[in-house]
Amino acid sequence: MTLDAWLKRQHEQREAAGSSRRLHPREANSTLIDLASNDYLGLCRDDRVIAAAVEALQVWGAGAGASRLVTGTLAVHRQLEGTLAMWTDNEAALVFSTGYHANLSAVASLTDAHTLIVSDAHIHASLIDACRLARPGALVVVPHNDADAVAAALRDRTLPRALVLAESVYSVLGDAAPLAELAATCEEYGAVLVVDEAHAIGVAGDSGRGLVRAAGLTRRSAVVTTLSLSKALGSQGGAVLGSRAVIDHLVNTARPFIFDTALAPAAAAAALAAIHVVQQNPGLPARALAMAARFSAVLGVEKPAGAVLSAPMPGPREALSAQAALADDGIRVGCFRPPSVPDGVSRLRVASHAAVTDAQVQTVVDRLARFGVRR
Repeated sequence: MTLDAWLKRQHEQREAAGSSRRLHPREANSTLIDLASNDYLGLCRDDRVIAAAVEALQVWGAGAGASRLVTGTLAVHRQLEGTLAMWTDNEAALVFSTGYHANLSAVASLTDAHTLIVSDAHIHASLIDACRLARPGALVVVPHNDADAVAAALRDRTLPRALVLAESVYSVLGDAAPLAELAATCEEYGAVLVVDEAHAIGVAGDSGRGLVRAAGLTRRSAVVTTLSLSKALGSQGGAVLGSRAVIDHLVNTARPFIFDTALAPAAAAAALAAIHVVQQNPGLPARALAMAARFSAVLGVEKPAGAVLSAPMPGPREALSAQAALADDGIRVGCFRPPSVPDGVSRLRVASHAAVTDAQVQTVVDRLARFGVRR
């Protein structure tokens, strides 16, 4: 079969399943109420964040110019790493060009042929790809948030080492992992717990400092945290947090770190400024959480642990239709369809934003009510 014929068949299959995706450029100054992006605290357009990015752009230029181990490590990277570690109560941090790269690096660098990976069924695609890159001795996928299944997998393993993968706040359902229970299980069976805080940092936990810190799990040698700078912090990039020994190991072994051009200085400075804004405005995370709770109530779904939640729809076409209807009403929400949803259920995904006004929140509540679960 020729490439063109194969591509045509793939396209037809996607169209028949209602799973085709297309790029829709967003206007710079759209009038829609944005509840689709991950800019949970509205910091992407914050004047202080933008000013910091502009200053770094003028000082360092548009790009880092090289990988971190060549000439790409800049003072702003070290400042960001130090602030991240202090803010989250970790020994050390390492910044990456994306959160995707951070997950690839953490999992692959901490895994060898003698390692079992135990993965929650709902982990992000970056962690799934990390498992593929890591090529572990064995991989077990356990039911979502099933700590007993994790314990059984660790107890019954034949390999000497093990990694357990979870997200502190899951990116579709918005529910939280049982971190304290998972950490205790990992300690009992000599495993490492890797927690992705992409959707928690800046929003969940004490003043937005994440659920790993809230659970008292920082500064444990067998707990490693990853996060994204592109969501609540409104910038771009990612980081791995943990012991100095873990960070040193990643610097020396993580291929997505070693062979990648460093995070652009403007993005690093923007993330650093965003952390300072959150530190100075502890009400921002609380507002995002309160808004999410209100949206969950009207949609009839479980209150999320962070700022994101989703409402199940009958199918992909119904989800797209609902998304379009809300856009007509001036509200932008996400639309997740298979294979992008871990449970195979098409969903409207709603992200609360601290920058949305009270009047806009009421408008959203009124419009969302038609799609909510009838009780």
